[in-house]
Amino acid sequence: MKLKAVLTQLAQAAKDASRTTAELPTSKKKNLLRDVAFRLKKSRRVLLRANELDLKAARHMRVPHAMMDRLMLNDERIAGMAKAVLDVARLADPVGRVLARWKRPNGLVISKVTVPLGVVLIIYESRPNVTSECASLCLASGNSVLLRGGREAFHSNRAIVEIYRRVLADYRVPQAAVSLVHRPERRGIDELVRMKNLITLAIPRGGERLMKRVERHARIPVVKHDKGICHVYVDRDADLKMALEIAFNAKCQRVGVCNAMETLLVHEAVAPKFLPILGERLAQAGCEMRGDERTRRYVKGIKKATDKDWDTEYLDRILSIRVVQSLNQAIAHIQKHGSAHTDSIVTRNRSAAEKFKAQVDSSSVMVNASTRFSDGNEYGFGAEIGISTDKIHARGPMGLEGLVSYKYIVEGSGQVRT
Repeated sequence: MKLKAVLTQLAQAAKDASRTTAELPTSKKKNLLRDVAFRLKKSRRVLLRANELDLKAARHMRVPHAMMDRLMLNDERIAGMAKAVLDVARLADPVGRVLARWKRPNGLVISKVTVPLGVVLIIYESRPNVTSECASLCLASGNSVLLRGGREAFHSNRAIVEIYRRVLADYRVPQAAVSLVHRPERRGIDELVRMKNLITLAIPRGGERLMKRVERHARIPVVKHDKGICHVYVDRDADLKMALEIAFNAKCQRVGVCNAMETLLVHEAVAPKFLPILGERLAQAGCEMRGDERTRRYVKGIKKATDKDWDTEYLDRILSIRVVQSLNQAIAHIQKHGSAHTDSIVTRNRSAAEKFKAQVDSSSVMVNASTRFSDGNEYGFGAEIGISTDKIHARGPMGLEGLVSYKYIVEGSGQVRT
């Protein structure tokens, strides 16, 4: 069967299933997700075997270290997947909430009520846990989901989706409510994002090439999970011990994720004291540093940063560093080179913090905290469907609230308009 026909059939089945998921009682959704979490843990060996097939192929293709890290499953990550599903199950049902209700002079009662979106398409790479998080969030919000993962994680994603589909069957919910797009052709993405009568929303999670491709072909609404060029700015009034821990954590706690720091900005007043200490610690952790001229005075032997470095999401043990003359210059750098994802200031100066919060227009702005906290689970959302760098519909870590819309229910007693 031709690619377009296969994908249309898949999307149509997901839309048909969404009519059932939209009406699922809260208790049924919660019990279903609890069973999924149990089976994820119980299927540990199956998931690890599937993941090893992907890792073996990835090693053969010599994929970058950061992608290997994102691809890998282990006992801890499987347990984390199961916990995330349980966390979602514990959240309040976002569907059917009355946001507002009022009565008009003519007796009409108008209610604004939350409803599912319908069919959500997720386009992503590498991380198998994304498969489970997105499936759980979509089911909890009454939606169907189409999961278009990367070919490098195919076996892992298929194993996870099969767990969901077996539980759906047990609960007599159409299995098409959670569907994996098996066709790996890139032009399949082009076809999917044109299906405006079948798919409600597309959420691409990936690099610049993917974003441009989706934007070029999309005929449906898109919420972008764009690249994370995240900054930490160490202010002249920073607690340097705190700044050292925050900067190291933001860069090295896990390098291959979108909320890891890619550029460090340091005020010139503290750079001579701060940078040599941080530089030594980063070097011991195997982190390559690339600095401007002033940075290279304080951290010997590092590479010179180029203009391209300030605009690069490394997703690796590489960090660009710049010494700035002022808070204003740090903000200007972020405004020019940032991706509106997550940026942090370390300072004891309240007015500096307030100015940073007001002028840095990112989806998450941190004060005296690591950028690594920009995450749906850390924000208490249970999991996340992605981190939106847009402003329309949803912004920042996107949980259940971003997966519902609303409609107006108007109740009358025979009124007609004159």
